[in-house]
Amino acid sequence: MKAKSPQALSTRCVHAGEARDAHGSPHTPVYTTTTFAFPSTRALLDVVEGLKPGSLYTRYGLNPTIQSLEAKLASLEGAEAALAFSSGMGAEAALFLAYGRNGIVCLGDAYGGTLELLADQLPQLGIRTTLLLGDELERLDELLADGYGLVFLETPTNPVLEIFDIQALAGKAHAHGARLAVDNTFASPVNQQPLALGADLVVHSATKYLGGHSDITAGALMGPAELVASVAGWRKNLGTAPAPETAAMLARSIRTLVVRVRQQNQNALAIAEAMERHPRIRRVLYPGLASHPGHAVAADQMSGFGGMLTIEIDADTSATSAVVDRLQLFAIAPSLGGVESLATQPVTTTHHGLSDPERERRGISGSMIRLSVGLEDAQDLIADLEQALDDPRG
Repeated sequence: MKAKSPQALSTRCVHAGEARDAHGSPHTPVYTTTTFAFPSTRALLDVVEGLKPGSLYTRYGLNPTIQSLEAKLASLEGAEAALAFSSGMGAEAALFLAYGRNGIVCLGDAYGGTLELLADQLPQLGIRTTLLLGDELERLDELLADGYGLVFLETPTNPVLEIFDIQALAGKAHAHGARLAVDNTFASPVNQQPLALGADLVVHSATKYLGGHSDITAGALMGPAELVASVAGWRKNLGTAPAPETAAMLARSIRTLVVRVRQQNQNALAIAEAMERHPRIRRVLYPGLASHPGHAVAADQMSGFGGMLTIEIDADTSATSAVVDRLQLFAIAPSLGGVESLATQPVTTTHHGLSDPERERRGISGSMIRLSVGLEDAQDLIADLEQALDDPRG
């Protein structure tokens, strides 16, 4: 008998994990219940001891709405299991506490909150951390040989869109008995599948593309069931499971993930190409451009290049802020991945907390504008950027 082929991602986004109730709802209802009753002590113990699946207590994540979402999240990344969190930082914190106690190597740039957690806070708990830039990869073998147990990275990175070879780094980590965790927020599961490339665990700020409407804060972690189970206890006692209402809204948003991201891919590429031709633009950082230093690797491991790009203007920080201030369709705001387009100078938001020397070391200048491209018409967005750049006031 011919094996059934796996369903496409767009189909799984709609149907995976959904539990139909007695009234025929096509989607899992929102169970706002905090605790769940049992017909007997034996039935309760079966769930408490993990002998049978079931609902128990919402803070533990044992709530039907959350569990339904987690089945959908696992399906997105082709994972055995997933955990939903109240934020992406909640997912990262639980990941680092579960698997980073022997040492964490962070490769390349990352979200400012992640860098603060790694550089300042985890060392206070006695967890050693090392932050390596992309041009310092030759040091990775030495650190892994010294017993570091977790390699963590974003690809593409925030905000310079650096690309790392997931398969090569997974092989290097595994050769030393370490694990590789990838933050897949910028790419989304539509454009990149890190587990299929050899990563051990994947995390997301689900606030971004998975949520997609700038109306929820959530996080996710996906991977093999055994590895995910070790993170679950940290989530339970850190109290970082999402509310059922948030879980239901995230599941709603995931149903349209593929169509949203594919359109954002198209819009971002059109904008990147237009900005590359503009005389006031010093450079455009977008992995879909042949001029991007990581384009070849991105083309190999990604099926789309995402809705994020960074432009660097031939101007100082003040003049760059003036360009941002003249934008009309792009809202000036942090975050990303929503249906509306956003613009931000990383020096004012995501990486504002870094010192000037550290920003310079990471190649983050005041002339950079990070764009999160939404679902507006691409030509309207290009026109908005051009009018802001072409203003005679500078």
